[in-house]
Amino acid sequence: MKKIFLLLIITFCVSSFAQDNNRRERIKALKIAFITERLQLTETEAQKFWPVYNTFETENHKVRKETIGNFRNLDFESMTETEANQRLEEWMSTEERKHKLRQNFVRDLLNVLPAKKIIILKATEDAFNRRMMEQFKKRRDGYRKNIP
Repeated sequence: MKKIFLLLIITFCVSSFAQDNNRRERIKALKIAFITERLQLTETEAQKFWPVYNTFETENHKVRKETIGNFRNLDFESMTETEANQRLEEWMSTEERKHKLRQNFVRDLLNVLPAKKIIILKATEDAFNRRMMEQFKKRRDGYRKNIP
């Protein structure tokens, strides 16, 4: 019953995202609820987990934003081989930073949660992202059907 209730809340909130300027905050709140329910964190675990998780999310968001900025509006037609090599090096460096960030995150979590819950966290994040993409796809497809 609890899972059905959570699913209904997620569905309702996702359906109203188009009218809401605080979409990211609402998605974040849904993600927090989803993770909390799936991980079944104790009070002690939650107090230690969320600061580690939020720090990781903040740093990960910075790296993603930086990556997008580096590769947005590239003119592939006029790019020289030297410029392409430079972009490739930047890309590989960013990927390495993401990997190190994830490794440090897991190491930090091991001080807070058992390994099994960390594995469940990864599966939970993947499941949340899949559900969000499904909801966005449904909304997009519904919107397209209404366009003459």
